Amino acid sequence: MTTELLVLAVAVVLVGLVVAFLLRRHFLLSGLGAVTMWLRPTGSPRWSVGVAWYGGDSLLWYRALSLSVRPQQRLCRAEFRVQGRRRAGAGDVALPEDVVVLSCSTAAGPRELAMDTSTVTGFLSWVESAPPVR
Repeated sequence: MTTELLVLAVAVVLVGLVVAFLLRRHFLLSGLGAVTMWLRPTGSPRWSVGVAWYGGDSLLWYRALSLSVRPQQRLCRAEFRVQGRRRAGAGDVALPEDVVVLSCSTAAGPRELAMDTSTVTGFLSWVESAPPVR
């Protein structure tokens, strides 16, 4: 009897976590300017997939495999510069083939962002339309 209750309790907790994860992902992707984006600090071998919101003065990046409601990265648009772009290569094993990788400099240090080709134009327009820094 206690084994059955324990199994039931574990199942309820797991279902609750899955539902919370799916609701968080739905909420993150439902906003205007929300896109799937991979991020890695320059020099790091690992890409992390997440959901990015860009709008206003900052880019907020949320890790996809997390239950946190706080962004893991906050990049200020005024301090954000795109230095180059390339197609995903053989060394980018975690990325789909059809993404574009942007090499960027930020106040937090160099970063690489990867996104679908359909997202790049809108993202670059947002970056370039930043007001001049005083």
